[in-house]
Amino acid sequence: MHEVSIAQGLLDIAIEHCKKGGYQRIESISVKIGKASGVVPDSLLFAFETLKIGTIAEKASLTINEIKVSGYCKNCECRFSVEEAYVLECQKCGSTQLVIETGRELNIDEMEVF
Repeated sequence: MHEVSIAQGLLDIAIEHCKKGGYQRIESISVKIGKASGVVPDSLLFAFETLKIGTIAEKASLTINEIKVSGYCKNCECRFSVEEAYVLECQKCGSTQLVIETGRELNIDEMEVF
């Protein structure tokens, strides 16, 4: 369950930036997580709710925006976007020469601080 270390990393980054900006409290954090990132959103939310206690983010909410896996096939240049976490071959030509453009993200997108 690496989501605990990811949640701790998100909190550390958010708290550091909040303090550098002279803010006292974090109200919300929004993150973008790609479906192919290997992160389980429910586990991340659970870890965040536990780790935020006693920090300036204690009352903060965490919003997760999942990003679909998308890209294109080098063989037939077909573009794709799928709901699944992994793409093994081109749906049009069957080639495995794929370029993944989105779906691996793990970024803080936005924070609301006071």
